[in-house]
Amino acid sequence: MPKAIRIHENGGPEVMRWEDVTLANPGVGEVRVRHVAVGLNFLDVYFRVGLYKQPLPAGIGCEGAGVVEAVGPGVTELAVGDRVAYAGGPNGAYAEVRIMPAAVLVKLPPSVSFEQGAAMMLQGMTVQYLFKRTYPLKAGQSILFHAAAGGVGLIACQWARALGVTMIGTVGSDEKAALARAHGCAHTIVYSRENIAERVREITQGAGVPVVYDSVGKDTWTASLDCLQPLGMMVSFGNASGPLAPIVAGELTARGSLFFTRPSLMSYIAKRTDLVTTASDLFDVVASGAVKIDVNQRYALSDAAQAHRDLEARKTTGSTVFTV
Repeated sequence: MPKAIRIHENGGPEVMRWEDVTLANPGVGEVRVRHVAVGLNFLDVYFRVGLYKQPLPAGIGCEGAGVVEAVGPGVTELAVGDRVAYAGGPNGAYAEVRIMPAAVLVKLPPSVSFEQGAAMMLQGMTVQYLFKRTYPLKAGQSILFHAAAGGVGLIACQWARALGVTMIGTVGSDEKAALARAHGCAHTIVYSRENIAERVREITQGAGVPVVYDSVGKDTWTASLDCLQPLGMMVSFGNASGPLAPIVAGELTARGSLFFTRPSLMSYIAKRTDLVTTASDLFDVVASGAVKIDVNQRYALSDAAQAHRDLEARKTTGSTVFTV
């Protein structure tokens, strides 16, 4: 009988249980996928603690890569034996085998390994929509990107460099600063000892940046706004330090008529055509060598609790995968 991580209540890493699960045959529009690798993301923590709600008991995890084992009625784009990957869809990626809607799966190119696929789909497609659609970047621009040494951050460092964009990244230590710079981040700010807004103004010779990409949330809100040029855009796409307080519109006005958006990958890939386009762009930039996917940590799926502890303690860098 296959096993999966399940949660029966919200809380710390200890609420995740390694349990036997029963799977039905794939229904209409569904396939059965046997995972080879599963991705770890801070989004998983949000569901575990209850910041993002789902009915319990439930599975957890939103990203994986594996092989199609069975195909349900009406599925025409996939066949048994296809290598596939996904990010999004129903939670439950922390599983050896699962039933998935075929519409959320994309075929994995031969040049991309299962571990790379599991490590890059959510993080890489996030960078794609942030840089290409939320605030389309142009060569010569400067940007501020928080958590530059994380999984999303290291992909962003490389993609920004490929686009000819000067990326300023915040990090928590000198070691993480070196890692971000090695991946293409032009300037790093160690937030534990440096004033973010002052350093950004210094780097940009007082101009500020036209856009800030912020997955940290509560702790960086004010500093992010203070880094923006008039008419700049604050892109808040995560809550690693906790959710934002209610936004006071006057704060945006006082700093020069700023724009604010709270995007999510799921909205940007809700249409099948957008999913395929976004994934294809990611596969292309990886195949070109401009973006390399670093899997820096590996855990057995049954050790998901320890992986979550390390992630929340900021002990991880780059991407992390579970091996199945």
